[in-house]
Amino acid sequence: MTQQTWDEVGGLLPHDEFRAASEAVVANIEQVIEGKTATVRLALAVLLAEGHLLIEDVPGVGKTKLAKALARSIDCSVRRIQFTPDLLPSDVTGVSVYNQETHDFEFRPGAVFANLVVGDEINRASPKTQSALLECMEERQVTVDGVTYQLQTPFMVIATQNPIEMEGTYPLPEAQRDRFTARIAMGYPDVGAELAMLDGHGATDPLDQLRPVSDAATVRRLIATVRQVHVADAVKQYAIDLVTATREAPDLRLGASPRATLQLLRTARAVAALEGRDYVLPDDLQALAVPVLAHRIIPTADAQLARRTTDAIVSDLVHRLPLPNDRKRSPYDTRPASGNGRGPYEPRRP
Repeated sequence: MTQQTWDEVGGLLPHDEFRAASEAVVANIEQVIEGKTATVRLALAVLLAEGHLLIEDVPGVGKTKLAKALARSIDCSVRRIQFTPDLLPSDVTGVSVYNQETHDFEFRPGAVFANLVVGDEINRASPKTQSALLECMEERQVTVDGVTYQLQTPFMVIATQNPIEMEGTYPLPEAQRDRFTARIAMGYPDVGAELAMLDGHGATDPLDQLRPVSDAATVRRLIATVRQVHVADAVKQYAIDLVTATREAPDLRLGASPRATLQLLRTARAVAALEGRDYVLPDDLQALAVPVLAHRIIPTADAQLARRTTDAIVSDLVHRLPLPNDRKRSPYDTRPASGNGRGPYEPRRP
């Protein structure tokens, strides 16, 4: 049986089926993660945008549980890698082993050969081991001993990391951070969510009872549907303007890359589809600017001394940048648009 490449996806899903499938995954994850609906939906959006997710926060707030809950909600292959200082690149990608019976080398796949790869505490491994993920995250393939092996779709890396100031951590290199579509922080739960957690997690772990509510074939169809979401030219230009602003900001010595522009637009398509729209709004880009762009940029020394975080810098750029000129009305206005019967960002109807 040949492996399916990442570009081969299923047919489109009707609107009702798309909504039902996506809401089922969100509801399933929320059986484990209390009071973090926005975070859960963003994690699903990254999956449907064919991206990778970096979850960064202090220990004990549910980073690994979110990654595992998303993985278990989809009936597909899942591998977990606990990153440690002694982990080798071959433990991630695989290794060729000599078979004495056949007198030839056989390739034994590593943990990365799965639909969902959960990398726990990724910044505890050495940079050499971290770099083993570079090719597979960008090109959906692994090259070992000169032979290239394609990865199946969907393919997603969900990595967790503790803040850099924690003991025994190595900062992720810029090239690796740029391959993560979005970075999110779990944050502490509110009082009500923490009380519900005590009731639901006190005796048993709900993760043990979690059952899949979707499968790889359905996820491929969800991805195909997201790819068809319309993006108006004005919205594309606005995405470019957002990324360009990070390259020209005086507080930054490294702005976002062209890959960031592409992933910002892909994630916006997924968010729009999850919201029940077949077109992207500038509001989607504004909401995603911090999680998609903030981890890719590097502040200047003066900005660091002033304790300006990258999140704050990106948020400030979003507020300063003017919206597209053809933004006719509020996105919450459901009245038909004048003239052509559609909003300024909606696709042309046949």
